[in-house]
Amino acid sequence: MRRTVFNEDHEAFRETIRAFIEAEVVPVYDQWLEAGQAPREFYYKLGELGVFGIEVPEEFGGAGEESFKFQAVMSEECARAGVSFGGSSVHTGLCLPYVMAYATDEQKKRWLPGFVSGETMFAIAMTEPGTGSDLAGMKTTAKLSADGTHYLLNGAKTFITGGVHADRVIVCARTAPATPEDRRAGISLFVVDTKSAGYAVGRKLDKLGLKTSDTAELSFSDVQVPVEDLLGEEGKGFSYLGQNLPQERLAIAVGAYAQAAAAIRFAQNYVQDRTVFGKTVASFQNTKFELAACKAEVDAAEAVVDRALDAHDRRELTAADAASAKLFCTEVASRVIDRCLQLHGGYGYMNEYPIARLYADNRVNRIYGGTSEVMKSIIAKSMGL
Repeated sequence: MRRTVFNEDHEAFRETIRAFIEAEVVPVYDQWLEAGQAPREFYYKLGELGVFGIEVPEEFGGAGEESFKFQAVMSEECARAGVSFGGSSVHTGLCLPYVMAYATDEQKKRWLPGFVSGETMFAIAMTEPGTGSDLAGMKTTAKLSADGTHYLLNGAKTFITGGVHADRVIVCARTAPATPEDRRAGISLFVVDTKSAGYAVGRKLDKLGLKTSDTAELSFSDVQVPVEDLLGEEGKGFSYLGQNLPQERLAIAVGAYAQAAAAIRFAQNYVQDRTVFGKTVASFQNTKFELAACKAEVDAAEAVVDRALDAHDRRELTAADAASAKLFCTEVASRVIDRCLQLHGGYGYMNEYPIARLYADNRVNRIYGGTSEVMKSIIAKSMGL
């Protein structure tokens, strides 16, 4: 069945991105993997291509589009080629919605031109050592100075994708203690300049997959954050975080579906070329049945993703809808990618084959953005359970 979720503009963008990936990423991707990150200069190329400005208003140098579907196209094309763009998805998919929703006009004028060009890369720092998904348990603090001109930021964050290259980081911190009645109270958001004294990038974390994303630990020691860099209202940070979670989870669902679809393509190409016992692997009934079963699952995931994308563009995607899409698509992807790797035999375990990298990259989908168990809790709550 022909997909109807994308229009001509989306498909034209797909052609542009596919050509860009083939010319600028595929030839050097092994170097990125060895380095453990995409080079900083690559983000300038994405800026020149207009990728970072698609959803930014024209007055700030963007294209003024309001559809999330362009980001979905990016995810699909990266998966198709077996590559990833490092922290760029965090820059646009996670950070931009906060800036657009809560920044003042003055802040947008300061930050968005550099955001669009790639000169000012953004990351977001929520998770802390020992807290995991329990954001209400964060201990990083931001205390207003006596003269009221700045906050003093102290604490540490971990698992921060884009943390090495970031020029600005949206940091979640406590500006007031939690109360017995509400552990979520007193959290605020700050757009922190990474060149500030006392700001430090710790270890670049060695992950199982997503090797080209610069994931790091961050620490803050009396970092002075001007009051002008408070994002939104003081104390409302937790509610802000919750409002962007449906899009974050939709993005993970889209990425998981795209990875599963790519896995089938990789496996299909491999089994048609690989010969055993004088026959192609594709000629065996088991191979045909396995790939057919995988395709049926991916077709279902595609329907879930497309429905969610349409709902999101209509501003109708609920937290439970997004959780359901993420849970279903990430679980499907884990099964499909595992079965496609199996069809590669021993070569599927070799990192030189994209299916092996895909297997490692995919595993985190059931963890970040809220674990599968958290997704089940959200869905169950929406059912009145």
